[in-house]
Amino acid sequence: MGRQVSWFTVARHLHKGGIFVRRSERCLPLKVDHRRHRLQWRREHKNWTFNQWSHVLFTDESRFSTRSDSQRVLICREIGTRFYTSNIKERHHYGGPGFLVWGGIMLNGETELHIFDRGSVIGDRYCEEVLLPHVCLFRGDIGPDFIFMDDNARTHRTIAVEDLLESENITRMDWPAYSPDLNPIEHVWDALGRRIAARSHHPENTHQLKQILIEEWVLLPCQVIYSQFGLAIHQNDHQARRRFVEWAQNEIAVVPDLHKRILFSDEAHFWLNGYVNKQNCRIWSEANPQVYVETPLHPEKLTVWCALWAGGILLQKR
Repeated sequence: MGRQVSWFTVARHLHKGGIFVRRSERCLPLKVDHRRHRLQWRREHKNWTFNQWSHVLFTDESRFSTRSDSQRVLICREIGTRFYTSNIKERHHYGGPGFLVWGGIMLNGETELHIFDRGSVIGDRYCEEVLLPHVCLFRGDIGPDFIFMDDNARTHRTIAVEDLLESENITRMDWPAYSPDLNPIEHVWDALGRRIAARSHHPENTHQLKQILIEEWVLLPCQVIYSQFGLAIHQNDHQARRRFVEWAQNEIAVVPDLHKRILFSDEAHFWLNGYVNKQNCRIWSEANPQVYVETPLHPEKLTVWCALWAGGILLQKR
């Protein structure tokens, strides 16, 4: 043959055949016992109610570095084959100078972001810097129904940690090993990393990285956190929606003008820096829009409450 063909020509023909260039997915190598424990955990919690999940504090540590550790290696695959074994890259470690951070989320709030300074994180340090100032505080607010979730890292399973949780009467959720994908906070770490990567000025040293981590955690939209619990309770959410529809149908059969008696209300935040809730924003374009927005530490915003009913609209700002 001996004919040179450009990459764009090859890519165009691959696209026509349904093959696109994508990053290979990463996962942890699972043994048979790991898979069995994960399935058992799923069966035990699949019927949990919204109220039960609302008492769980999901926590985890994550590492953020000054330089990207994604090691973008692209592969060619077909649509719908993202999680095929041949398209997944197994990895354990992280690299680059940075910080280990800890955080927690639950349905009605999130913890402060704790950044571990230099040194190893052992059981005693985990108790002093995480459990006592953060987890115990949530335990006091939620009450005896509070459930604490952390993974099976050695630091979390020391005698000092066990004794502290027992003394504070904190219930710990059983967690299957090698199961970060079951923890909704992993998606929050991903969102935090994307916000840092989207900044116009990337951190050049660990001091700048620390400041950016704190700023972006505070500015992280609540929708990013709450949406993760929507995935975790997806089945129960459908059940609640069905119960509501059945209730509404029964009520309308008795009171035909029921919809005129309902007051629909909600709150919304409006920022002066131009932030837009991505859940309500869609950009229609053939090209992928790359938008970089600089956000201050404490942006000015206005919280608005609005109610809609058959008689009109009620609006209140604060």
